[in-house]
Amino acid sequence: MTITEMMIANPIPALIVVSVLVTFVSTLAHKWLTNQEHMKSLKKRQKEIQKELKGCKDECLMKELNSEMLKLTGVMMKSSFKPMFVTIIPFLLLFWWLRGIYTPIMGGSWIWYYLGFSIVSSIILRKVMDVS
Repeated sequence: MTITEMMIANPIPALIVVSVLVTFVSTLAHKWLTNQEHMKSLKKRQKEIQKELKGCKDECLMKELNSEMLKLTGVMMKSSFKPMFVTIIPFLLLFWWLRGIYTPIMGGSWIWYYLGFSIVSSIILRKVMDVS
């Protein structure tokens, strides 16, 4: 029995396995291709700024804090591009292949199953692997 035949015979369990594997590879790429300590320090600073903004009454200070928050967000977004560029082509090819397998038997609903399993596995894997 080929992989495709097994996936057609058991579509939901196969989608669970595929989504967990893809999420695992994506999480590994993110962990290895970003500076995790730097990312954690940026997130920590963002939380500090959010706390300061909650109690801030001064308009000028609010503008400064918002400006700093925007800069931090930009730095974090830039660092997430590298893992995205490494994984996007293989993942697009995988989704094209999955679409060919699942659309005839499940219609368009397979993508919702995939997204749900992917979100749950991402939350778990990021906690276990300590990825920020």
